Amino acid sequence: MSLTQQIFQGPFLELWETTVAYLPNVIGAVFVFCFGVLLALVLASVVVKMVALLRIDELSKRLEITSQFERFGLSLHIGELFGWIVKWFFIVIVLIAATDILGWDQVTDYLQRVVLFIPNVIIAILILLAGILLANFVQRVVKTAIEAGKLACADLLSGLSKWAILVFSFMAALVQLGIAPELIRILFTGLVAMLSLAGGLAFGLGG
Repeated sequence: MSLTQQIFQGPFLELWETTVAYLPNVIGAVFVFCFGVLLALVLASVVVKMVALLRIDELSKRLEITSQFERFGLSLHIGELFGWIVKWFFIVIVLIAATDILGWDQVTDYLQRVVLFIPNVIIAILILLAGILLANFVQRVVKTAIEAGKLACADLLSGLSKWAILVFSFMAALVQLGIAPELIRILFTGLVAMLSLAGGLAFGLGG
């Protein structure tokens, strides 16, 4: 064997041995990923069917939650939303397992941070839904009370009450997601101070 053949053959042999040694990890990672994706799709469909059986989407329409999102050009389907969250949660979990098998430590650490962030997304969604429920309830109560007292501006005051709660809920959801928390806190403090000053002036002048 010539010197040139030895120079080129050595690296190729090392590459072939490394590939053969690493091949079981690749096969195992692909198998885990494919099985996990199928499992995630099945679980997502189960969640969608459970939400449909519980008629949560119909309840959200009755409580006017869906209509609030439609005003912003968003179509809300709670079953599909939770099914999507469950699907991608398990897909990320499977990706973590696959990258761990492949030994990709940096990718695994990043995906683990993504998984830890998913509960914040769920809590933010629940805050928004609860805020919409409370806003609609307060709007009806304020409007009924003002109309019962035969006072003017029932629609205006009830609308202000509703949108104040919606804005607070939106800010709380952004803080939960970690989006500009300091700016949100400053805006929240300023809004509370403005409403307090406006209420104090209104009661003072009224008295």
